[in-house]
Amino acid sequence: MLMNTVAAIAQDGKASTVKKTFYRETTVGIDIQADASVVWTLLTNASDFPRWNSTVVSIEGEIELGGKIRLKSTLDEKRTFKLKIKEFEPEKRLVWGDGKGDRVFILSEIQQGTITFTMTERIGGLMFPMYAKYIPPFDESFEQFAADLKREAEIISKTK
Repeated sequence: MLMNTVAAIAQDGKASTVKKTFYRETTVGIDIQADASVVWTLLTNASDFPRWNSTVVSIEGEIELGGKIRLKSTLDEKRTFKLKIKEFEPEKRLVWGDGKGDRVFILSEIQQGTITFTMTERIGGLMFPMYAKYIPPFDESFEQFAADLKREAEIISKTK
């Protein structure tokens, strides 16, 4: 469902959004001075998310292949997103989503101790034009998510 646009994304922590009639896709990429294992641990420990990630109010459930999570975001704190873990490739790729879209997390090692983190969310479908105006922009939230992840992963890496 998602285009693999990792190579084309500037890894500067700035989000970009492509809007089409039947979907919207937002992507952010950032280089992190940490091993993939550190970043992966942060991305897969649901109960710890609100501690380091200022865009997440809560996540309940297990982030594991086939697992189901209930996520509350600062974009809409009254809404709980019920998501399924669709792909789970340790230290490389994580995908969660629902019937309206998927969020893909990709970790790519640049060199020993440095990775590029990319997060892309594509939402849409045939009914998308009817509800698109009710979905807030993700750019600022994606930039904050990436910055929070970078900060926490680099703090952990320096204390190892």
